[in-house]
Amino acid sequence: MRSATVTRKTAETDVFVSLAIDGTGRSTVATGVGFFDHMLELLARHALFDLEVRCTGDLHVDQHHTVEDVGIALGQALLQALGDKKGISRYADVHLPMDETLTRVAVDVSGRPSLVFRTTFARDKIGEFDTELVREWFQAFAMNAGLTLHVETLYGENAHHVAESCFKGLARALRKALAPDPREGDRVPSTKGTL
Repeated sequence: MRSATVTRKTAETDVFVSLAIDGTGRSTVATGVGFFDHMLELLARHALFDLEVRCTGDLHVDQHHTVEDVGIALGQALLQALGDKKGISRYADVHLPMDETLTRVAVDVSGRPSLVFRTTFARDKIGEFDTELVREWFQAFAMNAGLTLHVETLYGENAHHVAESCFKGLARALRKALAPDPREGDRVPSTKGTL
């Protein structure tokens, strides 16, 4: 079972993440930020991860530290759970429709972290959630998981739909990229022999 548990405690947040890649999509998420919890639940469900996230953070300041630190911890958990990455498909891309919105997500489980994020929001907030934190989460997650990640919303108007298409697109791309490739067998999918 590809799984990992990560704890991260700072002066700003206290984060616990438990991740099983080969799960069923079950999640228990409690960060104190309702919309963000919803996005992480969608991520787990559509990637078919089993995920538990608990975070207490300095929400009296704002949501930034909570969102970013959960991204760091979840990225670290994914990296640990993948181990040597033998036999994975490695690359994947999806076009994810969400009502009037369409987002493209492409991922390379490369060990070389990079994020290209071409998504904008017409509003600064979705409820109480700061929309600029969507990119912050993707940045923290990609850097700590060692992913090359491209996210681009091709069109869309509703900020909720735009954010949701990004998280669901990531989930579906990861689901494909982390799946075993039967033709790879026990090899690392790289001419270098390591990722």
